[in-house]
Amino acid sequence: MTAIPAIPPSLPSPPSKTLTPSLSSLLPNLQFSTKNRIRCDIRSFGRPQEWTVDCVTGGDPIHIILKPPPFSIPMASNAALGSSAKNGKKVCLFYCAEMKNLAERVAAESDAIELRSITWRTFEDGFPNLFISNAHGIRGQHVAFLASFSSPGVIFEQLSVIYALPKLFVSSFTLVLPFFPTGTSERMEEEGDVATAFTLARILSNVPISRGGPTSLVIFDIHALQERFYFGDNVLPCFESGIPLLKNRLQQLPDSDNISIAFPDDGAWKRFHKQLQHFPMIVCAKVREGDQRIVRIKEGDPAGRHVVIVDDLVQSGGTLIECQKVLAKHGAARISAYVTHGIFPNRSWERFEHDNGGSPENGLTYFWMTDSCPMTVKEVKNRLPFEVLSLASSIAASLQI
Repeated sequence: MTAIPAIPPSLPSPPSKTLTPSLSSLLPNLQFSTKNRIRCDIRSFGRPQEWTVDCVTGGDPIHIILKPPPFSIPMASNAALGSSAKNGKKVCLFYCAEMKNLAERVAAESDAIELRSITWRTFEDGFPNLFISNAHGIRGQHVAFLASFSSPGVIFEQLSVIYALPKLFVSSFTLVLPFFPTGTSERMEEEGDVATAFTLARILSNVPISRGGPTSLVIFDIHALQERFYFGDNVLPCFESGIPLLKNRLQQLPDSDNISIAFPDDGAWKRFHKQLQHFPMIVCAKVREGDQRIVRIKEGDPAGRHVVIVDDLVQSGGTLIECQKVLAKHGAARISAYVTHGIFPNRSWERFEHDNGGSPENGLTYFWMTDSCPMTVKEVKNRLPFEVLSLASSIAASLQI
């Protein structure tokens, strides 16, 4: 509101209960009543707002103080603000066939995420015949693709789409690859070994640049920390973790105050101990005895505790089972396990039994994993001791970066 000029000193001071006509002419939109505290309507707004006008008459000239009504937002505006906070950046999310269920969960997390479809077909010779629906409609949009490199046979067709999307004049492109599959082959131990993790990192580093710049690449709990340096400058790797999901789940347990975290080896400890530093910790290690390698407790005491074994992934499950045995032998009251990526080739998940509320030597109380490997999720669904912690909320949040 425009500041109100003071009444010139040459004018006689008006009575404390009266406003002079000259002042009223300065405030044409105000309606006054002659009281010590004057109420007025400002009619320039969509609907009248009640303001308070105080006259300070102790001196010359008179000072007028306009006080607005208490600030409030109509309910519709509150809803709009909440919707805006929930919506955020609009993203068109494409996905491979395996990731359909997870993609739907991600879209359910935010009204800002809209699912888009791809037609996955093959020619008679078996090579991909792909079609991106409404390609013109994503021009100028933020675009993401949810991938699953669960086997070499599906990687080529998904790479074809991944390389095509950024070139459709999109504002930005994000590739979400929850599980980086070649991560366990990240180093050469002798001449002739091929570090396939480096090969895949180079392929992803050459995804075409979109109008908004390099591709953002979202990966959860990559196996070896040094693999983050395998990616080139044309891609922006964003390394997320599933550990926050585990911590939330542990808080819901009835014995949440009796949890200890066990790591099957020093590598798992290096990766996760800072995120789980508020829990008592147990570190296991493999030691060689003759021709055998057995698991021993290196530090920590599991006696009487609900021990949760934490690692980034599981394949055959042999190491986890050995950890379970040694922890039970040393007095653990209950034993559970968590991995971000449940790979389980050859149905190796069948090796893990539920303890049925009995002794921890007989099985696990819980086996938590995320839905980064959708084929495994289908196999273990509704089967104890397995429980899936969905990455949907974490992925939805990463798409707003």
